[in-house]
Amino acid sequence: MLIQALIFLIDNIATAFVGVLLLRFHLQATRAPFNNPLSHFAMTLTDFAVKPARRLIPGLWGLDIATLLLAWLVQCVLILLVIALTGGAMTLTAPAFVGIALIALLELVKIALWLVIMLQFMLFVVSFANPHSPYMGLLNAMNRPFARQIQKIVPPIGNIDLSPMVVVLLCSVLLNFILPALAMQIRAGLM
Repeated sequence: MLIQALIFLIDNIATAFVGVLLLRFHLQATRAPFNNPLSHFAMTLTDFAVKPARRLIPGLWGLDIATLLLAWLVQCVLILLVIALTGGAMTLTAPAFVGIALIALLELVKIALWLVIMLQFMLFVVSFANPHSPYMGLLNAMNRPFARQIQKIVPPIGNIDLSPMVVVLLCSVLLNFILPALAMQIRAGLM
């Protein structure tokens, strides 16, 4: 019982930290404006880990690879901690490490998809509640890469943009069908 509570606590703290790291990566990748509380929150919370990592890991094509790699490493450590705390009898061979690395990558994709879904809902709520909000520029910048691709296929109908709904549906399909199937394949390969 105590182990389960500890795993729950560690999992939630690590997942929240990974979420903020991915938010920071997304803010930088989309070139969203940094003069807002959300950006300041992400930077302040993650600077202690990202700044030293940037000295060792350079960016690539304008992307902050150090932040992305840190998020993946936190996920790997979380998986190893859960295995250790549950008394997992897994021998840590090279294939096991590859499996853990792939599961951690899938977890990163899952957290990133949830982040995209949350951003779509935030944009929806803010655009109806206060379309002239100072956060609209930030939310539009963060959602633009997804909406632009969908709008090429599904243009606005009668001045109503359906792209956020399509993005949420695509993310849901990935979260509920594709990622679990991939995770099952990886776990099957480990056993």
